Amino acid sequence: MDARALPPLAVALGDPAGVGPEVVAKSWEARERRRLPCFFAVGDERALSVIWRGPIVRIGTPAEATAIFPNALPLIQVDDPGDIIPGEPNTPGARCALDSLELAAGLARSGAAGAVVTAPVSKAQLYSIGFTHDGQTEFVAERCGIAGGNVAMMMVGPSLRTVPLTIHTPIAQVPGLLTIELIVSRVRTVNRGLQRDFGITCPRLAIAGLNPHAGENGNMGTEEVEIIRPAIEMLRAEGIDANGPFSADTLFDPYARKGYDAAICMYHDQALIPLKTLHFDDGVNMTLGLPIVRTAPDHGTAFALAGRNAARGDAMIAAIALAGECASRRLQACV
Repeated sequence: MDARALPPLAVALGDPAGVGPEVVAKSWEARERRRLPCFFAVGDERALSVIWRGPIVRIGTPAEATAIFPNALPLIQVDDPGDIIPGEPNTPGARCALDSLELAAGLARSGAAGAVVTAPVSKAQLYSIGFTHDGQTEFVAERCGIAGGNVAMMMVGPSLRTVPLTIHTPIAQVPGLLTIELIVSRVRTVNRGLQRDFGITCPRLAIAGLNPHAGENGNMGTEEVEIIRPAIEMLRAEGIDANGPFSADTLFDPYARKGYDAAICMYHDQALIPLKTLHFDDGVNMTLGLPIVRTAPDHGTAFALAGRNAARGDAMIAAIALAGECASRRLQACV
């Protein structure tokens, strides 16, 4: 069996008023040049046709996408969101985005789709219709029957992978959330994910400190001494190649990046600033710890750019390519 046996990937269009439909369309246009795996869109056809003149063919099942993909963008239609005006999100559009996400994730869970790739959604709009999750990551995890604490968000770029241990948390709350158990659990998930999805037999993991200079042996904060180092010792006792804590201000230079396969960071900006500085246009958000492969472009809905043909498709292209590579690797492991 080879990578061509991989089922088509499901790409949820996200909020129909955002740039999701545009970057998905641009990904299809780049399919041959970037050698992308076969994929189909999940959402409302008008979200695409209002901003794109390319060919779209509705399909009923993912299997139909294979024959359609070379000549048109296959699409599984979901509910009608009413009028679509790029840059002007509304409640029906939020329902469409959520239904698209749920259907795409369900198709991946069933094996009908090889992976799920999610375009950006507006959490503010989703919250207005009763959405209770922190984001798409937590929603997909729940639908897969995985507790949110057992998955990890990894940001992936061509030269860097980072994992924030705490995500959308006020910085003042971060120290109180860091525990030995949290670090050990997340690092285990990252270690398994790098082995399973990236084919790295013995991942090298660099653990950042929380405080300046990684606490200066307790002189500028005690979290490194009391929490981070004990967690690293526990991980190393399990055979995981975890090292640190390292001062975050020297962890991301070109020389340092050669020494690890992923950097484990204590909070959101510590992980995302270096990733977005290096790979703003082609960064990918990947969820580790799921029974399916799930990726997303590392950008938001960008309502201000919607409908202007101004959004770059690089991150969505990278998300689709990475999903195909990881899903193919899982498939090969099962042969």
